[in-house]
Amino acid sequence: VQLQASGGGLVQAGGSLRLSCAASGRTFSIYAMGWFRQAPGKEREFVAAINWSGDTYYADSSVKGRFTISRDNAKNTMYLQMSSLKPEDTAVYYCAASRVVYYSQVVGAWDCWGQGTLVTVSS
Repeated sequence: VQLQASGGGLVQAGGSLRLSCAASGRTFSIYAMGWFRQAPGKEREFVAAINWSGDTYYADSSVKGRFTISRDNAKNTMYLQMSSLKPEDTAVYYCAASRVVYYSQVVGAWDCWGQGTLVTVSS
């Protein structure tokens, strides 16, 4: 499975961005797809996930209500709509896929990773 993330960029606080992650290869083996982010000097952290049943999960109140994860099965593409962005959302956002679990916030449970896309939110 190969993942290609896109859609990052520079946005002002309060703005919106939509990230995309296109999957290719043996996509039928994917149980779930998700987004993680890594800010400078910090560990990679879970943001949101969606499994093939359509169940969605979000990290916590810091993103829930502002971020929405979705997928288009026909296009093998996952999206992360981010609204009301804050400077603390600045990070490299990585898309991931798991062929092992339907949901996890643990980085090690995800066995396929995209290259990351940088999101910078200016104040």
